[in-house]
This record gives sequence, C-alpha cells and structure tokens, in this order.
Amino acid sequence: MSRKAVSRKSEALFPLEDFSSASSKAKPFLKWAGGKTQLLDDIRSRIPLGLRGGTITRYVEPFIGGGAVFFDLSHSITFETSLLQDVNHDLILTYSCIQQDVHNLIDLLLTMEQHYNALSLGEQCEYFYHIRQKFNEGRSAIDYDSHNGDRVQRAAQILFLNKTCFNGLFRVNSKGHFNVPFGKYKNPTICNAANLERVSGVLGKAEIKLGDFESCEQYVDCQTFVYFDPPYRPLNRTASFTSYAASTFDEKEQLRLAAFFRRLDSKGAKVMLSNSDPKNEDPQDDFFDDAYSGFRIERVRATRMINCDATKRGQINELIITNY
Repeated sequence: MSRKAVSRKSEALFPLEDFSSASSKAKPFLKWAGGKTQLLDDIRSRIPLGLRGGTITRYVEPFIGGGAVFFDLSHSITFETSLLQDVNHDLILTYSCIQQDVHNLIDLLLTMEQHYNALSLGEQCEYFYHIRQKFNEGRSAIDYDSHNGDRVQRAAQILFLNKTCFNGLFRVNSKGHFNVPFGKYKNPTICNAANLERVSGVLGKAEIKLGDFESCEQYVDCQTFVYFDPPYRPLNRTASFTSYAASTFDEKEQLRLAAFFRRLDSKGAKVMLSNSDPKNEDPQDDFFDDAYSGFRIERVRATRMINCDATKRGQINELIITNY
C-alpha cells in the first residue's frame, strides 16, 4: 500500500448508531482468550464504507475464535459470502455443529446443565474432570469430517468445559489436550439455547473451514474485507498465553502474517488486524511498527481480563492496523 493510501481520510466509516444493540442479536457462544467484545466500538468505527455501500460483498476471518466481530457486523450487514476459518479442529467442529445440528446440540447441553447444577460442588468438580478426560481421550478417535452424533457430543463437551472451567479459557497443551482446571462457578449457564439458535441462523450462509490463515487467499479479491485477530504476541515472557491450538504462534508466525497482510493489500482487499501493543511494556519495542510500516497503526484502550493474577488485569493499549 502506498503512503498516499495511509494518509487517505476521505473514506467514510460506519457511525456507531448503525449498530445499536438488540436482544435478538447473535453473540459469541464461547469465551475466548483475546475475544474482541470490549473493542467492538473501536473496531466498528473503523469498518470501511464499502461494507455498507455494496462495493465489499465478502467477509473473511481466518482466526475466527469467539467470533465477536463477525456476529456484531452480521447484526447490520448481510454478506453475500463469508468465510470463517481457524486452525483449531475442535473450534471449527463446534461452529459446524451449531450451523448444521443446533437442536440436537441444545438438547444434549440442557441435559448436561440440568445434571451439573443438581450436584454438590465436590460432585461438580468430579463431573468436570470426567468430561475433560472424555474430551481428551476422544480426540484421537473423532472424525472431524463426519456429521454423526459424535460431533454433537464433542461440541457439547467443548461448550460445557468452556462454561465451567477456570476463567473460561480454551487452552490445550502440545498434545492437543484441554488442560484448564475446574472453575467452581455456581449454577453457570451452560446452554443459552436462544443464543445458539440465533448463532445458527447467522452461520447459515457462512462457509466454515479448517486451515492455516494463508489458505484463505483464494477467497480474497478487491470486494473482500478481511479481519485478522491472531493469537497475540505476548507483552512479556511471563505473560505468554499457552496455546489455543497444539501449535504455537511465535514471532516468525507474526511476521509471516504481516507479509500475508501485504499480499492481500496488493490484491485490493480491505484488511484490518488487531494485536497486542508491545509498547505497553517496552516503549522502544517497534516490532509491529516495523512489521506493518506503511499501514495505518492505531492504539486503542483495552482491559486485560484473562490473567490468573487479578492485580495484572487492567487498562492497556492494543493495536488496530488497517490498509485504508
């Protein structure tokens, strides 16, 4: 992208009132590390005009995670096509299950919720670890391409663990095993049936795909808006989040993503990316300023919510990078 494009300010953005909240709005069904719910106003105000004007007809999100941005935009925008992608097998399985078999999923979750909430705290803890063990043992046997009942059961296990584990994290070790401990929450809502049905409706026309972020390139052209929300670069060594997938997303991967961002820019797509701001810890750390030099880099305020140390949860800057 040229320097002229960086300084361009004439392209209108969405006014916030176009996205008024509504009780019927589909919302993320998973709590996800780095979820964008708290940054929706900042992201929304930077959406390109073409999404509303009809010149952008396709939405692509290669790190779908909890899907907060997609669900928020879908409330006011009807995409002709959309691609939701991630490298996490179980996350994609769950999205697909909600899209294709939401009522069986709801039935199973309601049964699990009723059973769980009738237990004592000690029994809930035992049940949690039983489900976690079944989930981990089932990983090698699950057919991720099949649409049988095993998929519904696995999606239900994922949602159950997410709603009852400590801090609502989805975290796996190098073997792909879920390793977050019991959360001790009293009467959690494990099944929000109304929201799952709304999510299923929104996902109805989306293509849900497993894959590395670069595999989305074939779907991207000058009529596409791409939003990247990759695993964040840790602010410091002790803040590193152990992976949401068995593979890690290190600085080499961050730079591969930056190069891909430039490639999509050259195709004429509108591209947005969010990430952590290393200058929170080291004002001299220009990692992202260098990687995305020539693009618009803005710093917005966010609250770090997922941290085992409550004293380290507070206001920080995060980055929103765009090519327009």
